[in-house]
Amino acid sequence: MKKIMPVLIAIVLIIVVAGIGFGAKIAEKYSYSKERADLTQYFGITDSDDVPIILQNEQIEEHARLFDGVCYFDFATVHKYFNDRFYEDKKEGLLLYALPDAVVSVPIQSTTVSVGGSETGRDYIIARYEGETLYVAADFVKEYANFSYTLYTEPNHMQVYTQWGERQIATVTKDTQVRYQGGIKSEILKDVSEGEKVIILEPMETWTKVKTGDAFIGYVENKKLSEPVSDTPSPVTDYVEPVYESNTRDHKINLAWHAVAGVAGNDTLSEVMAQTKSVNVISPTWFALSDNAGNFTSFATTDYVARAHEMGLEVWGLVDNFTNEGVDTYEVLAGTSTRNYLINGLVEAALQYGLDGINIDFENISLDAGEPFIEFIRELSIPCRQHGLVLSVDNYVPMGYTSHYNRKEQGIVADYVIIMGYDEHHRGSETAGSVASIDFVEKGIADTVAEVPANKVINAIPFYTRIWETNGTTVDSQAVGMELAQQYISDHGIDISWDEVTCQNYGEYQSGSSYYQVWLEDADSIRVKLNIMSKYGIAGVAEWKLGFETAPVWDVIAEYMNQP
Repeated sequence: MKKIMPVLIAIVLIIVVAGIGFGAKIAEKYSYSKERADLTQYFGITDSDDVPIILQNEQIEEHARLFDGVCYFDFATVHKYFNDRFYEDKKEGLLLYALPDAVVSVPIQSTTVSVGGSETGRDYIIARYEGETLYVAADFVKEYANFSYTLYTEPNHMQVYTQWGERQIATVTKDTQVRYQGGIKSEILKDVSEGEKVIILEPMETWTKVKTGDAFIGYVENKKLSEPVSDTPSPVTDYVEPVYESNTRDHKINLAWHAVAGVAGNDTLSEVMAQTKSVNVISPTWFALSDNAGNFTSFATTDYVARAHEMGLEVWGLVDNFTNEGVDTYEVLAGTSTRNYLINGLVEAALQYGLDGINIDFENISLDAGEPFIEFIRELSIPCRQHGLVLSVDNYVPMGYTSHYNRKEQGIVADYVIIMGYDEHHRGSETAGSVASIDFVEKGIADTVAEVPANKVINAIPFYTRIWETNGTTVDSQAVGMELAQQYISDHGIDISWDEVTCQNYGEYQSGSSYYQVWLEDADSIRVKLNIMSKYGIAGVAEWKLGFETAPVWDVIAEYMNQP
């Protein structure tokens, strides 16, 4: 027995030790981790002035920054999430914002704000550069955008709301922790006490993704949360969206462009209007940028305006950026001084000659000139609004490479957005084709009314046709008016037939090594285009250009204009 006892004791000890070890493993498996997350790493904080942003219920990739205890957004973040109407004048060091009746101007690195020449101050630097990046104080952005924010400093992060829809709220029923992931071994983000409210983001089987009152997003066990209840937070009410009143007409617009290449060209008004019907706006091509200082050439006369008014026509003088050589549109528009000089000159000319409106025809705008261009339209709209001048803007048919024209913003601040519904195939095209096939026209209208109110959209139709010649790999064309196109068809004995794809009369013929094609613009093709315009209920029609049409076209246009 004495020999057996030591063995039994050893066995018992082994069993006890094993049991303790097993129990420890069980306890470890089912015990809650006390390890805490590195919050700097959790939020992705890079330095002491870095402020991660939680927008609604998600942390976004953009961060804010603290300068002298003031929270700032970089300019790209302001545009992306809050308001893209702010304009940065890099040439003159200004931050601008165009209101319906005045321009807000802030010298960068300043505490001063000028609104229409009246100055006020802030107790912080409103906009500042750090390197080449412009930062704007969140409190100043908030004066011109509908959002709220709360800044937290342990660690740095901020909660931003731009929407205040219904949400689900739960109450913490027992002191617990919010963990990085759903599981008792996940790191602790923060402790929450009984009675605290959390926002329910994603319920799961045993854990729920939540957001705490101070914008920590993590997971809490379901058994420590009450049943969720609906809650609708109070929206921001201290900001009112400005209203950019429009000077639109209560009738359809029929605008005809009158190509005037010199003062003497004004004498052709009666001639080009002789066979027209239902035209109520004439737009003479009078003004053209002439240098990078904001000057422009002019063929305007008061006599022309008087004669047009006697005919019952409004006069919307056209200004372009391509007639005169050596003009850099970016250089003219990017700087506030030159932009203002141009705006003042155009408005003074409009008032001097008694114009009813201004038609902006700026084409081939480079990507870097996109922002200056739309700021020009915003700022020009202010005196136009004040003086009752109609502001219309010509645009290519919407394509990916013209998105920087910002038709949506044009539709807010301008009176009419005109689609130049032609040049589908143009002089530089690599293949022959229609100037304005029906699918091209309809897509242009549909894409525009998706961004611009239909009562502000005018679609321009072509009074010209291109005669195409293809010789091997060489493709060339010439633009001709409707009468010359018909004469060409007759002279060459070309058989014409209706093309259902383009909704145009089409003809072709071979002569030697050259292959000739014509997609005609005529009364038939114009009628189909006008039917599409009626379908979308847009504001009217424009024509490029007077003198290129045949008389039957006006009967078709008159039918469109007489439709309710």
